[in-house]
Amino acid sequence: MHSNFIKLMVIIPLFLTLQACTGLGMATTAGVVGGTAAFSENGVKQTAIDTRIRLEINDLWFKYDTDAFLKLNLTVEQGRVLVTGVVQNPDQRVEAIRLAWQPKDVSQVINEIRVEEGDGISGYARDAFISTNLRRKLIFNSDIKSINYSIDTVKATVFIMGIAQDQDELNAVIALARDTNYVQQVISYVKIKGNEAMQLQDPAYEATQTSATYETSYQTYDNGDGY
Repeated sequence: MHSNFIKLMVIIPLFLTLQACTGLGMATTAGVVGGTAAFSENGVKQTAIDTRIRLEINDLWFKYDTDAFLKLNLTVEQGRVLVTGVVQNPDQRVEAIRLAWQPKDVSQVINEIRVEEGDGISGYARDAFISTNLRRKLIFNSDIKSINYSIDTVKATVFIMGIAQDQDELNAVIALARDTNYVQQVISYVKIKGNEAMQLQDPAYEATQTSATYETSYQTYDNGDGY
């Protein structure tokens, strides 16, 4: 209940933004996007595309099932869509991924949705604590360009997406994530600057495709049983 209320506080302005994506609303959004993009590797155009994709997917989810939407998290990076969260119904998982493929310019959908019981408000608070502390570590590390990384935490598993300047920077990010309190596992979908990201498609989506190939493009770093 509490976690749903918190997320609703995020959803309300999100959909006001979606409805305002014409005229002055679009101009304002473009200004914010442009200011952020000026410091990232994505550039203004790609950042605007990713923002549109994220808004469209959120809108599709909201229309499909508000309850399911509240349990999912979404990251979009250069047309790559990472979906995380926990649902109790397997059909919600399949439909969430199917809808994530709908917007124009989506090149990849990474399904990290778990079908199981959630951890409740205590788990939500722990995951928020992990993400906040890891973000702080990245920001205050002068060797890491933190703006190029997105962080999402689900049930003490940290998902990192973005663009690393080189392998050394990525190694440093992974090390900081693994050293953050309560983290049990780190999964990286980060690409190295100048390299093409491998494609990853969800097996659950196979039923709606005539043919597809699946490649594993992530790296997993397990912290074992210790917190």
